[in-house]
Amino acid sequence: MSLLIDKKTIQKYDVPGPRYTSYPTAPEWSDEVTPAVYAGKLAAFGQSEKTLSLYIHIPFCESMCYFCACMVAIRKQEEHYGDDYLKSLFREIDLIAGHIGRRKTIRQLHWGGGTPTFLSEGQLQKLFARIASHFDIDFAGEVAIEIDPRRVTRGKLQLLQKLGFNRVSMGIQDFDAKVQETVNRIQPFERVEEVNAWCRELGFLSINFDLIYGLPLQTRESFRDTVAKVIALKPDRIALYSFAYLPWMKKHQTKLDTADLPGTDQKLEIFLEARGMFLNNGYDAIAMDHFALKNDELAVAFRGGTLYRNFMGYTVKPADEYVGAGVSAIGFLEHTYVQNHKTLPEYTKALDSGALPVERGKVLSLDDRARRWTINALICQFEVDKLKFADEFHTDFDRYFQKEQPHIEACVRDRLLEAGERSLKVTELGKFFIRNICMGFDWYLHQADAHKNFSRTV
Repeated sequence: MSLLIDKKTIQKYDVPGPRYTSYPTAPEWSDEVTPAVYAGKLAAFGQSEKTLSLYIHIPFCESMCYFCACMVAIRKQEEHYGDDYLKSLFREIDLIAGHIGRRKTIRQLHWGGGTPTFLSEGQLQKLFARIASHFDIDFAGEVAIEIDPRRVTRGKLQLLQKLGFNRVSMGIQDFDAKVQETVNRIQPFERVEEVNAWCRELGFLSINFDLIYGLPLQTRESFRDTVAKVIALKPDRIALYSFAYLPWMKKHQTKLDTADLPGTDQKLEIFLEARGMFLNNGYDAIAMDHFALKNDELAVAFRGGTLYRNFMGYTVKPADEYVGAGVSAIGFLEHTYVQNHKTLPEYTKALDSGALPVERGKVLSLDDRARRWTINALICQFEVDKLKFADEFHTDFDRYFQKEQPHIEACVRDRLLEAGERSLKVTELGKFFIRNICMGFDWYLHQADAHKNFSRTV
């Protein structure tokens, strides 16, 4: 599908803006959420019949990818690093379970990083057993893990499948040799092809590839070749992320030469061509930056309006509450964001003292919740149903967002939104500027002291 986007539109909307993996966004969080506050939220969750999503963060990688914006710790793959970390992680899991006070069902389990497969087979087994000792894992739900195709072994994949993992996600980013060398991630196509074949042979239900557009030295031609190779391997799902250049937050990104980064026009062209290739080869575009085969349950959920989004990405089987464990991990429960300490020494110190390793968070006000609901509807369904908003918050949508009406009208004039009596619908053009649409509903972003250190939206 071809879509013409004029340069004036790009220039107007190419501004720094949040990705809205949360609302309020992380810069608005503070130390108001203490270990005691978090303990109270866990206890309230335990007294309810709500189900659980659990995220486990393993921070270790053997080398730094210069594009990376995740919390990672660079270590040689030696078992003692994993042993030391698991001691702290086990303490946190025990504390979380203790405050919940009863066994809960995990409907969605996700291990991310870093590289979870940095852990040895024995360590992977011990971690899984520790989780299972406190919680009931729903193996019909999502049991997912991120793997590094450069270093994972077939034996490790066999173990993961045996434990009950049914989904794997691989960081691909780009297959071009020059791009890989520039971003310090050498990963030949043949290696990924081999690991992908192992995953298929072992019967994992879903394979996801992560790609990044806008990397140094990337061109339309080079990325076209990457996308063709991805299509040949036919992963069930693809995440196509825009490169977030944030050198003031991630110092290792200063190793990248800004002169090598594609310009705004070129970056958008790379995305549009990749998107067209996926759509022409059996994939549906899923919300903001994902693709899935038409029969994949993610595509089915998107078409049915039941797609959900949390820090693990887009999902079809959300639990009621979301808990994160591990250094820097984030949770959301009882209308409260919670984030752990972001450095290993602080994380370990807190747990050594017997405390939950909480650094900061945000208790959502009713206004936060109304805006979060609206932003999630835009990002997940590309539509806001005003009647559903009224049912959820017992107030009229247009009256509640009266101050936002000039923004809505501007988006309508620029053909990003269609505004009706019962709904707001994002247009095909608007899908490429969905972050900008959401920004108009972000109360914090429009305050005098608003944080502006975000990546650009285009």
